[in-house]
Amino acid sequence: MTESKPSKTARKREQHALQQLGEQLITLQDADLERLPLDEQLADAVGAARRMKSHGALRRQKQLIGKLMRNIDAEPIRQALAGIESRGNADKRLFAEAERWRDRVVDNGSDAVMAFRQETGADCDDLQALVGELERAMSDKARKTVKRRIFRAINDTLLARRKDDRIS
Repeated sequence: MTESKPSKTARKREQHALQQLGEQLITLQDADLERLPLDEQLADAVGAARRMKSHGALRRQKQLIGKLMRNIDAEPIRQALAGIESRGNADKRLFAEAERWRDRVVDNGSDAVMAFRQETGADCDDLQALVGELERAMSDKARKTVKRRIFRAINDTLLARRKDDRIS
């Protein structure tokens, strides 16, 4: 009994998927790209593609990346990209949570600061001081600046809590 090899359509579909995976590499930030398990030739091709401005040259470079992807095991790259994507989604959720808390603190003042303190267990003296500044702010510009500082304080607290949760 002979083993049947994949059809031409299946092979083309796989090659196209590998090229799309390679194209995702081009869009990554430098820090994320450095963490990926790429061989030197593929890393050079991705770097060259990131510098290209010509549409035609970029298209050909993407095809080269797809060709190089066929010669390596793409599964570790897929897994690393999934990890980067999930981390990005977690960052978006944290940002949205910080925005909700900021709006709640701006609207409800000290009561919201107490609720934030209870939920996070953080020392919120600086946040309480910012609420006082917000109440004293006279101009729209000053209020906007204080709201931004409130957001930063909340975001920093939530980031620190997330790091502590990962450590323990």
